[in-house]
Formats: sequence, C-alpha cells, structure tokens
Amino acid sequence: MKDPIIVVGAGLSGLRTASILISQGIECKIVEARGRIGGRVLSEAAVKNGSKFDLGPTWFWPQHEPVISNLVKELGLRTFTQYTEGAILFEQADHAEVQRHRVPGIERSVRFDGGVQSLIDAVAATLPQGTVQLDTRVMAINMEEEGVITLDAEINGGKKKRMRAGAVILALPPRLVASRITFSPDLPDSLKSSLIDKPTWMAGQAKVVAVYPRPFWREDGLSGQVTSFRGPLQEIHDASPESGDGALFGFFGIPAEVRQSLGKERILELVVNQLTRLFGAEAEKPLSLLYKDWSIDSETAVFDDLKPLSAFPNYGQPSNTDIWGQKIIFAGTESSSEYGGHLEGALRSAEHAVSEVMRLKQIENGNR
Repeated sequence: MKDPIIVVGAGLSGLRTASILISQGIECKIVEARGRIGGRVLSEAAVKNGSKFDLGPTWFWPQHEPVISNLVKELGLRTFTQYTEGAILFEQADHAEVQRHRVPGIERSVRFDGGVQSLIDAVAATLPQGTVQLDTRVMAINMEEEGVITLDAEINGGKKKRMRAGAVILALPPRLVASRITFSPDLPDSLKSSLIDKPTWMAGQAKVVAVYPRPFWREDGLSGQVTSFRGPLQEIHDASPESGDGALFGFFGIPAEVRQSLGKERILELVVNQLTRLFGAEAEKPLSLLYKDWSIDSETAVFDDLKPLSAFPNYGQPSNTDIWGQKIIFAGTESSSEYGGHLEGALRSAEHAVSEVMRLKQIENGNR
C-alpha cells in the first residue's frame, strides 16, 4: 500500500483506529474539521481547581464492555464508580409532590478521573507527532484511474488541499458523510439510504452540568438521580468528581427546536429553577453552569437529527459499498451493531476498521 490510510474524524474511534494501524506498521493520517480532537467527547473545566465535567459521553460499564475496560487498563487511566447511594427523586407533573424512592441493586457505571477527555488524550498520546491535522474539512472523495483515491479538503481560512490515500476510514456520524461529502463516482443509493437511516447519537440532545462547592444532596440521603416529567431536565445524575466539588448533570426532555427558540439564558434559568425545586435552596446558586447543545453543533448534527428519537436506532455497518469496495471503510459508534451509541461501540468499530484494512492489504499483496 503506497499511500497512507486517511482517517476522517479525530473522535475516539478515529484516534483508536489510527493508533492500532500505526502500531502494526501501517502509515496513517487523521484529518479533523474541528479545531480540537475528541469529537462528541467534551470535558470542560468549570472551577479553579481544574475539575473537568463531561458534556458528551460520561460512563462505561466494565462488567459488560470488555474492549474499553481493557484499553483503560492498557493506558493506565484512573477511574471511579458512579455515585448511586441514597434515594432517587421522581417528579410526575406540575404541582405534584416530589417523591423519594430507594431502588435496590442499581447497576453502577464507571467514570474517568478527569473526564472522558483523559481517554481521548491518552489514545492521542500513542500517535506520532503530526498524525492529526485539525481544521481540515474533507469536501470530496474521488476514485481516480487504477483505483487511486484522492481527498479534497478545505483548511481553515479557505485554502484547498488534495491528498492521496490507500483507503479512507470515515470515522464520522453516517449522516454527516451522506450530507457533507461528495463522492466521485457517487455512492450507491442503497448505501446513501443506509447512512441517512442512522441517527447521530446525542445529536438531538443537550446536556447541562451545575457545579457546587460540595455534593450537598448526599447529606440529605439523596443519590442525585432524578426522573422528571415536569422538566426541563427529564433525567438528572450526580456528576461530582471523586472528591472536592459537587455537580449534577441532566439531559433535556424538551425538543431541540424548543431549546433553540428559548435560548441559552432562559434554558439555564429554567434548569436552576428545577434543581432548586428538587434539591432545595443550596441548588439555587451554582458556582458554574456548563451547557452544550449538540443539535447546533455543525460537526455533529444535521437537520434530521433534530427529531426526537422514539426508539433506539438500528445501528451497525452501512451496507453495499459497491464499486468502492474496501477503499472506504466506516467507523464510529453508529457503525457498531451491539454497542452503538456507547464508547464501547466506538472502540469496537475501530477494531473492525483495522481488520478491514488488514484484509485489503492481504488482497493487494496477493495481487502482486
């Protein structure tokens, strides 16, 4: 394979794919439209002590997810168990009394010390310097004569760049591939439909984190977990680090279009009102509020992603690459049939992409 493998997307899946390929002696480059690595992983600091809080994925379940568990051990990352001790709150409707319940045997997830960004940074640290090129948006992928693949990209500021690739790994949400990248020759209609039919995980959601000096709700025998039909947050959890600050995070029950019409300021006001209603006066003045609406992130969501999901999406590998053969390979959590939407799915899709590259290499070696 004379030309490098080019991975489009520097999220967890893209970074891990490149890391494995390079460790096996295969030249690999990553191009990323954002000015940062991580994709939908986003861990932000809120207070002076540097604690980071996740505005994207948060947990994994080591008892069910062996790939991420093994990688965490391999990289020597620190984790801790999600806090679930105490009662959960249930809010049914306007003016109804908030109920406290104890739910025995809650399956406990695990979080990263320093947020999921610590996983991203550790995987990126395995790559040679210069592997990742940020602010580089792939606009077109072309199959030239004799199977040569070229990518046309736009670098921040409008400069154009053309790159040759032995194969392309698309570690992007499938709907972004279908709507943002031009293929020549065109992708088969069945493949386009397969891509469009895979909703982007988290793309219609927003997440908020309220940070406090300490997790005061625990003193009242509360776990921080809430289910609410009143909102605006429909699901709340303890987001505190292992020690120090307290934090609560929540997912919204109101659709993306409603959030956008209300605006960030009004949304956060409603959030604080709800937390105060649920947890009392100490919740009224958080040290910081972090907010990320993924539906307005142009590198995550397309218009179709604004529709709320009514069921878990049917994830897995897109079908029928036709004349493109193994020259384009799909990665990313939506490409994983068993763990789609999870960090585990992103890593499993990376392993699948690597196996496809190795198969392509064997075919090419056999044809020489």
